[in-house]
Amino acid sequence: MSLTHSAQSTASRTANSRWLETLARIGFIGYGIVHLLFAWLALQIAFGKSSDDGDQSGALRTLAAQPMGKFLVVAIAVGLLAMAIWQGLEAAVGHRAERGGERVVERAASAGRTVVYLYFAWTAWKVFSDAGSNSADKQEALTGELMTSSGGRWLVGLAGLGLAAIGAGLVVYGLVKRFEKHLKTGEMDARTRKLARRLGMAGYVAKGASYAIAGILVIVAAVNYDPEKARGLDAALRALREQSYGTILLTLVALGIAAFGAFCFLQSRYRKV
Repeated sequence: MSLTHSAQSTASRTANSRWLETLARIGFIGYGIVHLLFAWLALQIAFGKSSDDGDQSGALRTLAAQPMGKFLVVAIAVGLLAMAIWQGLEAAVGHRAERGGERVVERAASAGRTVVYLYFAWTAWKVFSDAGSNSADKQEALTGELMTSSGGRWLVGLAGLGLAAIGAGLVVYGLVKRFEKHLKTGEMDARTRKLARRLGMAGYVAKGASYAIAGILVIVAAVNYDPEKARGLDAALRALREQSYGTILLTLVALGIAAFGAFCFLQSRYRKV
């Protein structure tokens, strides 16, 4: 047996292990809680009542401040780390049911999810250890530093373009209901399938819109040399609030993000892991 084949076999066994599946399903519950809190912060911003970051790190800090909150933040970090390991293995050796270009796309998507889940696991750990400062401030500071370096504004602009593209991709992903192929729809009754479809569509469209706006703001920051606009999702939500009918639009986005949180709970039961 070749070394490569042996490594793939080991990775496949790990990906199919019961403990990893259990932790990943717990991770979906934690991911859902984070997005419900994120939605709550977005609502607070919509009505001008929020002083914390309107993003996932702000949601984790909100959770950590509650009784038993730090324990829950650690549990979420462990679950998200398990999700990152699972998706990393999927990127390396998974999606064998797909063929050709489709498998390449799915493995690339899994690689992207791995980065996202690792980032949020790291963020949860930083919140638990009280080492995480305001994430919007950190992004603004990093953007400012990049802009002072040679070619830095181009890098910031490209990062914004990539973020906007991810947001557009999430919107399309939701609208075409591509998420359904990853669910055990055969185990759902008609009502649950309908609920999963609606929550998934609303959730992915709302998240995608938020990321797209954040990406556009980063691009604007690079063009105008204005790091204050490059504050991630927090800036995107606050910018949306300032538009005509901003409160209504941001409320709809918040409801969509809450729908994604609820969809994560369904995924903890029906996601193919």
